[in-house]
Amino acid sequence: MTLALDRTAQDLLFREAHTANTFSAEPVTDEQIQAVYDLVKYAPTAFNQSPLRVVLVRSQEARERLAPLMAEGNRAKTVSAPLVAILATDNEFHEELPTLMPHFPQAKDVFFAERPVRERSAALNGALQAGYFLVGVRAAGLAAGPMTGFDHAGVQKEFLDADHTPLMIVNIGEPGENASRPRAPRLAYDQVVTTV
Repeated sequence: MTLALDRTAQDLLFREAHTANTFSAEPVTDEQIQAVYDLVKYAPTAFNQSPLRVVLVRSQEARERLAPLMAEGNRAKTVSAPLVAILATDNEFHEELPTLMPHFPQAKDVFFAERPVRERSAALNGALQAGYFLVGVRAAGLAAGPMTGFDHAGVQKEFLDADHTPLMIVNIGEPGENASRPRAPRLAYDQVVTTV
């Protein structure tokens, strides 16, 4: 065996996991989402910057504000999902660096004094953390439906502020009937990996 993770866990996280488009009515609890975060927060980011921020959309009122901002094909599943999470980056993440990097607190000013530098770094590392979040949702035995088809400026205005940039919106829950399409093809190892 070349992987340390047992085959059941590999299947749960990757081989058998699918993007869900329908969900059961089973609720997703705050405790489940906290368990997901408490696992994935340990995954690496550059300078331990941890720019991901999560807004949980639970109330009917919040769903009604979000629905018109979704692409047409994403509206119904977003309204009916047990839980919706807006994954965003904090472009002012550097303010936390003295706590997150106690061995090098001056990184805040040395590397991230300029806003454009922070935005580029937050976008990359926030996307990395969003991927960890999706795997964490799967580790909790739940399905995720990540979407980038939405009005980004509208979501920022309605749910965030000028210092936070939305990355994706994720529907979360137990999969419903006909939750996913058959597995699409993937590229083979030799199509992706080269050695120099």
